[in-house]
Amino acid sequence: MDYVLMVAAVLLALLGLIGAIVPGIAGPPFSFFGLLLLSFVKKVHYSTIFLVVMGVIAAGIFVLDYVVPIWGTKKFGGTKAGVRGSTIGLVIGLLITIFFPIGFIVVLLGPFLGAYIGEKTANTPDEKAWRAAFGSFVGFISGTFIKTVFAIVVLFFVIKDLIKSFL
Repeated sequence: MDYVLMVAAVLLALLGLIGAIVPGIAGPPFSFFGLLLLSFVKKVHYSTIFLVVMGVIAAGIFVLDYVVPIWGTKKFGGTKAGVRGSTIGLVIGLLITIFFPIGFIVVLLGPFLGAYIGEKTANTPDEKAWRAAFGSFVGFISGTFIKTVFAIVVLFFVIKDLIKSFL
């Protein structure tokens, strides 16, 4: 049973890392559940406090991932139209990437172009629309960075403790 838990923990931690980079996959919860599964292995011991803290961090990052691009758009002068456009652009970029292997760049450009188009539909001047689009892009990249750092930290714990359990 321990080996099944170990394999599942590694797979979930890796899925968490993939989800940190690929929009649409909830990376932080997958990473956390990998860590949680590993805690049930007999030779691996995590304190309850550690697991609760990691769970709260995962939940916080999960929520922030949706808030940071909106914050970035607003911080750079975007309106509700820009925020909506950014969200629509993200979804469209994700769908294009899923159905047409054009590359990850489409996912990056989706929120940027979506925010710009959203601002232009609200008759926002070009300079302000470009600033809002840039803010959306900064927010998206910031969220991705935070998720990736968390996933790498969890993966580090999973691998470290797997190695320790075999020694």
